[in-house]
Amino acid sequence: MKRRLLLFSVLSAFLLLAACGQERSASLSSPKQSASTDSWPKELHVGFQKSSFSLFLKEKGYLEKQLQKHGVQVKWFEFQSGPPLLEALNAGQIDIGYVGGAPAVLAQANPGSKLVYIAYEPEVARAIIVPKTSPIRTVADLKGKRVAFGKGSSAHYTLLTALETAGLTLDDISQVYLQPAEARTAFERGDVDAWAIWDPFLADAEVNGGARVLIDANGLPKQYGLIVGRKEYVKQYRKVADVVIKELGKVHQEIQSSPDEAARLLAKETKIGEDIWKKTLSRRGYGGFPLTKEVIDAQQRIADRFYELGLIPKTIKVRDAVIAEQ
Repeated sequence: MKRRLLLFSVLSAFLLLAACGQERSASLSSPKQSASTDSWPKELHVGFQKSSFSLFLKEKGYLEKQLQKHGVQVKWFEFQSGPPLLEALNAGQIDIGYVGGAPAVLAQANPGSKLVYIAYEPEVARAIIVPKTSPIRTVADLKGKRVAFGKGSSAHYTLLTALETAGLTLDDISQVYLQPAEARTAFERGDVDAWAIWDPFLADAEVNGGARVLIDANGLPKQYGLIVGRKEYVKQYRKVADVVIKELGKVHQEIQSSPDEAARLLAKETKIGEDIWKKTLSRRGYGGFPLTKEVIDAQQRIADRFYELGLIPKTIKVRDAVIAEQ
């Protein structure tokens, strides 16, 4: 009897260990457990704007060439400005994109935000413009006037900080929320008195739209260009993000070394004149870099100011959404 009990106990233990081993093996082989930063996805969805060098990267096909080696298909999605691009990112529709500082803050403050900061680019030219014949000569003259800008865009912050130099706030003007294409039409028709905008739309308005710069962003608080990503995607597929940054860096170098050729390609794809792109390229910085303390601090100032004005519902720490810092 004792021998039978002993044999039964040994057999039960063996079966239990075998079952545990099968369970562990199944767990290790499951897709959820095998996914890591060393894996590659089937697709990469990239959001771009006509004002960003991501467009140049798209047309050159450099990203596709690098990622197809790993079976990754690249899909591109165009947006007029940062806010709608970031809405798509938070909705899981795109994985990586380029935006200005202000829209990134708004996206990070959004409940359930999926945004992470990956890298930054130097500022692009931004300004508030008025018609050449306008009687508006100073920022103070904007009081009570109709000013067009994209809500939550980099131009929003440019306008805010420009008004503060004259002791004004956004409440002192009539705010007209318009995307670049609609704002250009309203500006030329005289439906608005001023327009806050960035290159290449700014350069186009200066050359072809009868615009005069009232104040530019030089001397105003800095606002960098930012490469951002969807948190879950970037953490799982960090190698993809690294490839994107590397190829964007090559694009910056290529444009900087051959601006005339770049202007021709960008003009063809955007239907914005070659001379406009030459003007745009001549007055911007180049390169893609890891986030620095200076950039993070500049982004934090935007966040703090937006919270003070009630433009975001809660305080945020920009650093909490930074993937890598230099």
